[in-house]
Amino acid sequence: MQKVLVIEDDPDIIELISLHLHDLQLDVSKKMNGLEGYEKAQNETFDLIVLDLMLPGMDGIAICQKLRALENHTPILMLTAKAEEFDKVLGLESGADDYLTKPFSIREFIARVKAILRRQQLQNKKIENGHSEKTLERGNLIIDKNKRKVSLLNERVELTPKEFDLLCLMAENPGRSFDRNQLLSSVWGYEFSGYEHTVNSHINRLRSKIETDLSNPQFILTTWGVGYRFNDEI
Repeated sequence: MQKVLVIEDDPDIIELISLHLHDLQLDVSKKMNGLEGYEKAQNETFDLIVLDLMLPGMDGIAICQKLRALENHTPILMLTAKAEEFDKVLGLESGADDYLTKPFSIREFIARVKAILRRQQLQNKKIENGHSEKTLERGNLIIDKNKRKVSLLNERVELTPKEFDLLCLMAENPGRSFDRNQLLSSVWGYEFSGYEHTVNSHINRLRSKIETDLSNPQFILTTWGVGYRFNDEI
């Protein structure tokens, strides 16, 4: 049974979320204090962490940052009551895999949870079966998939989970053009019209971290009228 940790200080929301997660036959642990939630996440293994942004004891941003610093790559779905783009970016940059802005529909919450867990299972199977190439070398860009580590010119590049997944997908398929819906489905695991901007913003942030000249990118190229591709001439 897959395990989910929910860290949320609103009693109504945590009970509602837990009820629907139990309906998915998931083993659910609950914490309403950020520090207690962090300690739980640090000491036990989970398949997903549902994490509120604003918490007593320790906020969601700090929890994300501390877990990622410990090389804990458990997928994190962040919940935030703030709709400003700054807060969304801050959450993703801290290490969250995805976010939902309150109030959110239970249907979308469940869709996001299923997508994250499905991708996690597929990735684990690839690693167990040895079907996944451990290290990708593309010019002076090195991607260590097991450690989820990226180096450029021997310098580590700090990427968010989804930036890393995007880079891996395209680097594994150099020359293949992906449209935004394909990237949304493959990396995020869900298909909701209107979320294509999420792909664009992640591509832009990824480019800002690995490209030396944004006006003439070396790695991630634009296929006009389609989407994006990884340079197959490297």
